[in-house]
Amino acid sequence: MSIEDRILQVLSDVRPYLQIDKGDVVFVRYEAATGIVELRFTGTCKDCAMLPMTMRAGIERALRAAIPEVKRIESVK
Repeated sequence: MSIEDRILQVLSDVRPYLQIDKGDVVFVRYEAATGIVELRFTGTCKDCAMLPMTMRAGIERALRAAIPEVKRIESVK
């Protein structure tokens, strides 16, 4: 299974928690050289004051735990 496929699997696991509040996340790309995952937040997530905490303590933590190659996540427009 590719890293991208593994990222999509983790995102599908966390997505229901975002959707509860009418938000969502879209995988944009993974940069293997830096270990950075780029995500686009949609719905209520894109304007939420809690987005930085959701990104770091929730999604980034889940991705890094499941995929050691992932070093950080970034939000893109």
